[in-house]
Amino acid sequence: MTLNTTSIGPNDGDGLPVAGLLALAMTGFICIMTETLPAGLLPQIGTDLHISPGLAGQMVTAYALGSLSAAIPLTLATQRWRRRRVLLLAIIGFVVFNSVTAFSAHYSLTLVARYGAGAAAGLAWALLAGYARRMVTRSQQGRALAIAMVGTPIALSLGVPAGTWLGAVVGWRLAFGIMSAATLLLIVWVLAKVPDFPGLAHHERLPFGHVLRTPGVRSVLAVVMTWMLAHNVLYTYIVPFITPAGLAGQADRILLLFGLAALAGIWLTSRMVDHALRLSVLASLAMFAAVAGVFAVGSASPVVIIIGVAIWGLTFGGAATLLQTALADAAGDGVDVALSINVVAWNSAIAGGGVLGGMLLETWGAASFPWAVLGLAATGFLIACHARAHGFRPGHRLGEGHGRTKNSL
Repeated sequence: MTLNTTSIGPNDGDGLPVAGLLALAMTGFICIMTETLPAGLLPQIGTDLHISPGLAGQMVTAYALGSLSAAIPLTLATQRWRRRRVLLLAIIGFVVFNSVTAFSAHYSLTLVARYGAGAAAGLAWALLAGYARRMVTRSQQGRALAIAMVGTPIALSLGVPAGTWLGAVVGWRLAFGIMSAATLLLIVWVLAKVPDFPGLAHHERLPFGHVLRTPGVRSVLAVVMTWMLAHNVLYTYIVPFITPAGLAGQADRILLLFGLAALAGIWLTSRMVDHALRLSVLASLAMFAAVAGVFAVGSASPVVIIIGVAIWGLTFGGAATLLQTALADAAGDGVDVALSINVVAWNSAIAGGGVLGGMLLETWGAASFPWAVLGLAATGFLIACHARAHGFRPGHRLGEGHGRTKNSL
């Protein structure tokens, strides 16, 4: 892919195309909301479809399987397509599959729709970071990615409880219908504010194996796996973990605190990602490990839990921006393929966190979570520390020649 040194137009200087970047953030918000909406409405869904809550929970599983299985092949298949066309394909997928979910009277059809929605999400997640980077100059890429990723913590901290409340008030079917309506508005937003870019020419397409072997790519992916696995062990089982401190009835407020701290982490990361990406990753992992260590000895104290969750959220908020920036920088022209692998790694860590956390809970109880988190976070720290030459390089991520050019990646 080429480096475009022509005039950048209205985005020269320090100005960012905020409206377009927020459209990408809204896409991420829709991804998270579509994924998690059933979780708070399982009894309603089970009663309506005449199935058990356990079977209703497989709606979340089907979505995750769609993301895992479709992200890489769909990204490879659409490399030559114009980028906005691919983005709109993913967004339209949410409209179609959420609408089918809203109207379906058959469990099997609902699962198929959920799988399709997951596939749309896998394609969207593989696209968003690279798209945000192409909309700005190289020196703006870190801040642009931070804006584009802000939809995730907002969805997790505010959108999920709001969606659960909405489903309880108007019914789970209408909740999915409202999601489809909001996504239609997003299509208009994207057409109005998100620029289009060409896909890869045939000779520019990079095979999966070549991208995976690019120096630094596997190191970043290894940090993704260890960091996100550690996070999801604790996040998935947050209620049993905070129960000994007498906070089980305050889980919603604890998660809100985490989400607000994560938003602060995104803002902080947007200021640091270009100048100190390596330092930010190492500091975040070190602080996360330290919090896990404190949790290991003081998890019965409500004060320890509250302060620890705030620090944990602060370190997690910028994780997506930091890791996707490092991965995109390492992958070079293979950025979209690398980010599709990242989707698989990220979702595998989410599933793995649920499995590992469940095993720990059943075997040693919730008190074992901090020790597992500490070991995983320390492993991620060591991998990132070792990846000095490739993956997590010291200093400014743009080096010396980061002039005012737009990198088309």
